[in-house]
Amino acid sequence: MCWSKPAGTGDFSYIEIGWQDPIISRGHAKMAESIPAPALLNARSRWSYPSLLLGYIPRDLTGTVFETTLMLFCRRALPRRYALLVLTGTSIVHLWYILGSEKFTSGIEFRRSEQAQAILRGPDITPTAEPPDESLEGALRTASSTQAVDLSKELPRTSVIAHAPGWTIFRNLYMSNGTLYIISSNQIFPEIRMMISTALPAQATPENIAAREPTAQVMDLLTPEEALARWGGNPETGRKYRVLSIGGSTLLINDPNQFINHYYHFVAELILGAWSFWAGAWSSPSEAPHSPTQISYSSPPPIDRMIFPHVDARGWRDNPGLNTYFLRAAFPSISVETQEDWADRIVATSRQDRAWHFPIVFVVDRSAANRGSICSQTHRIASEAFEFMLKRGQLLSQLDGGWWEPIRKAVWDFAGSPANAEIGESPSTLPMPKKIVITYISRQGGSRRKLKETDHKYLVAALEALVARKGDSWELVVLRAEKLTKDEQIQAAARTTILLGVHGNGLTHLVFMKPTHVSAVVEIFYPEGFASDFHWTTRALGMTHYSVWNDRYMTHPNDPRVDYPEGFQGNEIPVDGTTVARLIEKHVELKHIAQM
Repeated sequence: MCWSKPAGTGDFSYIEIGWQDPIISRGHAKMAESIPAPALLNARSRWSYPSLLLGYIPRDLTGTVFETTLMLFCRRALPRRYALLVLTGTSIVHLWYILGSEKFTSGIEFRRSEQAQAILRGPDITPTAEPPDESLEGALRTASSTQAVDLSKELPRTSVIAHAPGWTIFRNLYMSNGTLYIISSNQIFPEIRMMISTALPAQATPENIAAREPTAQVMDLLTPEEALARWGGNPETGRKYRVLSIGGSTLLINDPNQFINHYYHFVAELILGAWSFWAGAWSSPSEAPHSPTQISYSSPPPIDRMIFPHVDARGWRDNPGLNTYFLRAAFPSISVETQEDWADRIVATSRQDRAWHFPIVFVVDRSAANRGSICSQTHRIASEAFEFMLKRGQLLSQLDGGWWEPIRKAVWDFAGSPANAEIGESPSTLPMPKKIVITYISRQGGSRRKLKETDHKYLVAALEALVARKGDSWELVVLRAEKLTKDEQIQAAARTTILLGVHGNGLTHLVFMKPTHVSAVVEIFYPEGFASDFHWTTRALGMTHYSVWNDRYMTHPNDPRVDYPEGFQGNEIPVDGTTVARLIEKHVELKHIAQM
């Protein structure tokens, strides 16, 4: 037995105790489930090593391990000799720190087994972490193949290219009988609950929250030996693995239709978040990630298919048809599989003696994203994906939304819009627009969330007076979306400098606004009410957001707290037109001065 404090690992301890028994069963490994990463054991893997890695744990967890071991021993869930070894080891670590660990390190050789070294290296979450033959280029070549896995080789091991809560890009993920499988011998992966859920509709009850926690039927881990036993493969006899590779890159959306069939949640949350993560994952970090730059972006690999395992063919479509319009405009070559198609794949592997192989698959899960610390603050699942890449400097033109430009331009082109992203004379700034176009999306013809009719008229009059005073360089467009074609709506958004309206679905068009130095969204709420949907999206695309309460307005960082008071959804929302007109004029003037 040996122990020491690994150099450069901080306040972590490592204990290695040798024994002869070749197998640590799944039942005995359950003791590790209560210990956070780095874990003592992977509770779903079978380990066959000449030694057991018990440690690399924080010293304040030794008591937890001690108590858990005692509990399992008392319940006869852990053999006596295993319990004795664990108790002895944790006791030594505890005494070591009490007496002062530094004087124990001198002259003691720190020995790492091969398994320990693999674990201490940490998870494979970056493209550069793979050996040359497992590069991203090689993975993409594999992804473009439709052939079955070569049976003369082992099944490709699973690794993670990038991960944030609810947003995970895998290399070599498998599915059999509806369960997603990670194949690995000793890799450490992100916590499964932070990658996926049971995809039940979300409710704010303890029972529902617990029911959305993933089970082994949703995602599980297999060793290569277990995969071999299940899916065949014997190079000596020529027997092939019964695994078929699904060529290309897949976006797998593990959500119910609770939010997907809503224009904002589909486009400005799901797809915007997915694209920020996908584009960022294949980009190199910027040397100046927090500086605005001219519109430029990398070319990530194409997404070949979207799979909705829990949504039928109608379930991802919204009533106005904007979701399908957007998807076909932004991704004209993408194929879509829904619940019925996923069921076909399940049936084909229901005996669990064969599997599907995804060379590159991007798994998105709303419930898992909601478990992240950033989403708990912003209430937007896309924020986990966006902030992950933002902090790493992997979103090009991140302060002006340049990373979104390929999607925006594809939709502009589809709609027949003549708009083009403008490039400033200086690469460090966006230009002032040649014309300030205020687009007011009116909800007065709808059924809810409308302005008082008199306030609506006064607002339009105040805006008309502002535009008349400014001359030909300003324009007002009062837009009734329900009276326009989808092409006309996108064309209007592409011309817009200032987007104005009551909180509602129409403001989702902000994702198609032209980036300029003064681009902004002015959102009207019932006084004391606030929802963060468009506030977060506006700022993620590098624009300014204002919240208006009648004759008051606020902007970041002085944003109001989320609240839905009585009257929020009503048809008597007050607004002072003069205040809104002054706000817009002041915003443009200040931006102009700042650029001078």
